[in-house]
Amino acid sequence: MNRTFPDNVKFRRSADPCLQKTLYNVLLAYGHHNQGVGYCQGMNFIAGYLILITKNEEESFWLLDALVGRILPDYYSPEMLGLKTDQEVLGELVRTKLPAVAALMDGHGVLWTLVVSRWFICLFVDILPVETVLRIWDCLFNEGSKIIFRVALTLIKQHQAFILEATSFADICEKFKEITKGSFVTECHTFMQKIFSEPGSLPMTTITRLRESCRAKLLVQG
Repeated sequence: MNRTFPDNVKFRRSADPCLQKTLYNVLLAYGHHNQGVGYCQGMNFIAGYLILITKNEEESFWLLDALVGRILPDYYSPEMLGLKTDQEVLGELVRTKLPAVAALMDGHGVLWTLVVSRWFICLFVDILPVETVLRIWDCLFNEGSKIIFRVALTLIKQHQAFILEATSFADICEKFKEITKGSFVTECHTFMQKIFSEPGSLPMTTITRLRESCRAKLLVQG
């Protein structure tokens, strides 16, 4: 609990009311509700954000259930297979749409999970500015998980030249941290317009096909 938004005054123990207690209640209730998931890394940030948005324990619980149980199945399961699958799907989409970036990653042996895992686990919370995340989440609840790929591809495409300046493993990882900062992501209206234009066509049939093939590979790898 103490690691969830430690800089937010509403989550400090001295706050009245202290949202740590609300967060505990939501996570405990969800663990009983969905015993196949229980509690998994990252859920505290998702639930905490929902609590800050709704200011309502029950609404936060049901929104968390919609995310974890329906929109992002297997993201927060013990094996996190859905999460791992979608990181690989992003890699395949980059290979198709931004081959130079994919070649750079391959050339330096950088796995996608090293540079985008927090994007997926935390759904951009504490990564992108608050107002931008709120707009992304509106789309996430309305349009489903495809929006995560749109955001990720837009960040990478918009900063492709910057990423391609990297000359080492560590340099690539650092550049992926840097591309989530700056005016491009703080100007949320422009950013949201970009995520629906920059990645180009992204049909759900393509994502479903890639998910099936990537999941199969992960299961073989164990």
